[in-house]
Amino acid sequence: MRSLLEQDYMSRYEGNPILTAGDIPFTCNTVFNGSVVKIDGEYIILLRVEGQHGHSLFALGRSEDGYQFELEPLPVMTPAGSGPLQKYEVAGIEDPRVTVLEGTIYVIYTAFSGYGPCMALARTEDFLDYERLGLISEPGNKDGLLFPRKINGRYARLDRPISEGVGHIWISFSEDLMHWGDSHVLLSPRQGYWDSYRLGGSCVPIETEEGWLEIYHGVRMTSGGPIYRTGVALLDLDDPTQVISRSPIPVLSPRMEYERVGDINNVVFASAAVVEPAGEVKLYYGAADTSICVATGRLDELVEIALASEEY
Repeated sequence: MRSLLEQDYMSRYEGNPILTAGDIPFTCNTVFNGSVVKIDGEYIILLRVEGQHGHSLFALGRSEDGYQFELEPLPVMTPAGSGPLQKYEVAGIEDPRVTVLEGTIYVIYTAFSGYGPCMALARTEDFLDYERLGLISEPGNKDGLLFPRKINGRYARLDRPISEGVGHIWISFSEDLMHWGDSHVLLSPRQGYWDSYRLGGSCVPIETEEGWLEIYHGVRMTSGGPIYRTGVALLDLDDPTQVISRSPIPVLSPRMEYERVGDINNVVFASAAVVEPAGEVKLYYGAADTSICVATGRLDELVEIALASEEY
């Protein structure tokens, strides 16, 4: 008989969770949904921390192995206290997603206020100081992810607008990173599947020979509340508006107590993936909106899972 953890296609790090509120040098409620990149052999995590007032901000950690992080003593980015974005960030900044694009470090994040969630864009040179470039969506949109290179001369992004409570993954294009259009819906909830209620992009798309591998989150609504799982899909390399295939099953589901019980129960929310030279993927995910964890898998196996079904 297979053990409970053998039901998943990714293996949890035995030291999970790697970051909890107790690891944050300043007072907070929870920590989750960190975006990780590896630059010059160093792992850098920009993570969402929810303060005790209920608003979120960003903290920073660095690591040599991708598991043990040393954190900066103070937040590195907080809601704007002045300027044009102040009124759109009054309720916090959430869920950063980091992409290194053309040698520049960009961060798409959610600006939250009474006007609703909007996507905003910032850039940084050192992960300590951030230049806000402005809003890049209207309200009701989040889960923004920049592709790591231009496609056919244009920038591309994934996002997740909400329509009547349902989330679909869309793709849009831009000439300047600020003005977006030529939008297409990519992935929608599937009735009867693990992602039947809502879904959204999770990790910066990974370029493979078979296509762009997108690791995404899917939600199934139950009588006990939502269950967040992680799956994979493949997009065409030259025309990512075309979905090649999509996994019929999740690669990671909430099973451990730290994933089952927290501020939001039953959540594994992937937020970053680092592909190592030998093909291992370190997947970073928020567990129950309360901590940050790591799972590992093989890139080629994730592609195989995505190709297991042509239904999308």
